[in-house]
Amino acid sequence: MERWHGTAEVPQDFGPSVVTIGVFDGVHRGHREVVRSAVARGRALGLPTVVLTFDPHPSEIVRPGSHPPLLTTQRHRAELLAGEGVDAVLVLPFSLEVSRWAPAEFIRLVLVERLHARAVVVGANFRFGHRAAGDVAALQAAGQEHGFEVVPVSLRGPEGESADNRFSSTRVRALIADGGVAEAADLLGRPHRVEGVVVRGDQRGRELGYPTANVETVPFAAVPTDGVYAGWLITDVDKPEKSVRHPAAISIGTNPTFDGVDRRVEAYALDRDDLDLYGTHVAVEFAARIRDTLKFDSIQALLDRMADDCKVAREITDAA
Repeated sequence: MERWHGTAEVPQDFGPSVVTIGVFDGVHRGHREVVRSAVARGRALGLPTVVLTFDPHPSEIVRPGSHPPLLTTQRHRAELLAGEGVDAVLVLPFSLEVSRWAPAEFIRLVLVERLHARAVVVGANFRFGHRAAGDVAALQAAGQEHGFEVVPVSLRGPEGESADNRFSSTRVRALIADGGVAEAADLLGRPHRVEGVVVRGDQRGRELGYPTANVETVPFAAVPTDGVYAGWLITDVDKPEKSVRHPAAISIGTNPTFDGVDRRVEAYALDRDDLDLYGTHVAVEFAARIRDTLKFDSIQALLDRMADDCKVAREITDAA
């Protein structure tokens, strides 16, 4: 799959294509319906499918300080999109200038002149252009002028759900913020993931017999609420040929038993005390929430509960 950062990286000889547009944060099940529709249309027309997405998140440019928690890194998002059969991803750097483009300007500069769109597939509630002035109807009108068809795709949830319960990144973020990682996984179609570099912490886990990877997450990561979770620690995520997915017990919080202050994401790979991960890029995936963060009266009480947590985490990950 091709990856282009900015329209200048699109090859000059790039021909007609099918385009789908969106932030696609999380690449949840609703997003995948849109992307799969675009891929199917591309194959029917014998054309490559391009995902047009944005970085940074448009809300941060339009309303500084409002950057939402991110469900995926750009790299992971591209991997997920590639898995759906996309031929290329164009990441458009979203700036104040871009935010001020009128809908017609966006269509001309990107869809027509750079991507030579023959079909544009979007969610039925798609908005674009300055102050979100453009919608599907405006896109369809432009398509008649420039020679591309527009295919709107519904983002409703599973059959029987109301329109208010449609798939959305906002809904997934809310679930994660409440610790509802199992429910979020149902909407995503896979476990929620956070990524980062393993840094040195207090090394208290190693002293207690539970060496953890202290993960310094990427900026704006959608980290679940404090608690203990079952999930997986994925090593070497930037080196797929070496990557390993380890069942794990995960702690998020400030370690109140030791009067901690800094909020941390720490993952213990079950039954492993031989992993040297400092400085490596890892991912943590969440299967289910086990319990709240607690302050224990003694180290032994903490150890007893950690043993129980690991047993539950093992049962959950074995069954996943």
